[in-house]
Amino acid sequence: MEARSQWFDVTSYGAIGDSTTDNTAAIQKAVDACAAKGGKVYFPAGKYLSATVYLKSNVTLYIAGGATILGQKDTKLYPHQQAGIRFYGDEWAQQALFFCKGQENVHIEGNGIIDGQGAAFVTNTLKKPDRYRNRPYLLWFIGCKNISVRDITLRNSAFWMQHYLDCDDVKIQDIRIWNHSNKNNDMMDIDGCRNVVISGINGDSDDDGITIKSTSPRISENITISNCVISSHCNALKFGTESTGGFRNIAVTNCVIRPSAQLITIYGKPAGNSGISLEMADGGIMENVSINNIVIDGPQVPLFIRLCNRGRKYKEGGATPAPGIIRNIHLSDIHATGADVTGCSITGIAGTPLQAVSLSHITIETAGGGKASGQPVPELEKDYPEATMFGILPAYGLFIRYAKDIRLSDITFRAKEKDSRPGLMISHTQQFACTDLDVGGVSIQDSSNGFTQEKGAKKKLIE
Repeated sequence: MEARSQWFDVTSYGAIGDSTTDNTAAIQKAVDACAAKGGKVYFPAGKYLSATVYLKSNVTLYIAGGATILGQKDTKLYPHQQAGIRFYGDEWAQQALFFCKGQENVHIEGNGIIDGQGAAFVTNTLKKPDRYRNRPYLLWFIGCKNISVRDITLRNSAFWMQHYLDCDDVKIQDIRIWNHSNKNNDMMDIDGCRNVVISGINGDSDDDGITIKSTSPRISENITISNCVISSHCNALKFGTESTGGFRNIAVTNCVIRPSAQLITIYGKPAGNSGISLEMADGGIMENVSINNIVIDGPQVPLFIRLCNRGRKYKEGGATPAPGIIRNIHLSDIHATGADVTGCSITGIAGTPLQAVSLSHITIETAGGGKASGQPVPELEKDYPEATMFGILPAYGLFIRYAKDIRLSDITFRAKEKDSRPGLMISHTQQFACTDLDVGGVSIQDSSNGFTQEKGAKKKLIE
């Protein structure tokens, strides 16, 4: 058992939990003392106001039940940091309440709360990129090893709630997140990290939920996400949009996606824009992704997989990236209800198809009531990828275009209102195979080597 002498009580270093005293210096003294010996920086019950604290190796912040750390409301109190890594956003994303760079064995735990008071950082009058400036993350880890955040509650960041950039061996477990105080209120952003475990999250955010990014050439890889309950006004589970390095070896299982408890939105819609979005826009590679046993209730579009060619550079003066790669994506045992009339989609671009995508044991219930417009689906190759970007799709269930080696098995689509569109439309797709489809009609357009009805498939698939 850890000796009590290894606990560094912030009140012993002058911290006062009265919600008005600035405790930045006192907390930093406790962290520095703990770093010299190793141990835990202890926050007893109280409300501790603070600006930027620099976390160090071999330090655990222990925020006890009844303790709350409050972020200062003045952006001038948060020093600008240099990440030391070129990534998209490094010129304007430079502040944090808790900042940790190049450290190891750093942990945050306890049953207390960290609240960034993010609504104080007004952005409405500013344009991009200025509206991104001078808003601190709650937690920012860069180039760290053996990091964990567990059991605590994170609330009200001024920007993304937590950003992990180029880190190894990260665990985020059993935490509660509420992020509805400002624009860009992502729940978490895993960016170019390796060996990441995310489990037991109960989170609700205005912007994207559990978000895997690649804003630099570093690949996000070897990641597991499990046993989470996710609510987002935008995209609950999202890979992208930034994809410079890409994503590899990721498994997601046993999660529930549900509407947000916050009905007032800054971005998106109360029930969310999408449940699962896999988006490659800026080059990079996405491969070996498995997502299974997911319940989706409410978002407009349950499934969205998009390979496009926005081609955004991750640094000024860098080379424009070529179109990326999506391959070996497997989705199974997904049950979705509450979708609107839009439809799901799996789309690449002309000359660059996404490859080797399988869907099995999928049930999707939509609002229905749609009608085929007769107009072609726009290409929008350079546009920001979003699940609703194409408007009302020509299939009420799933639209597939510019793809190769697509396999569907045990797929059911249902429309609550009569819908004149087919359940499935396939266009410019090679090596398409299906079995056991109950989708209310299939339309095939401009495909080569296109449709294989395997043994066991239901009859009269094409109307």
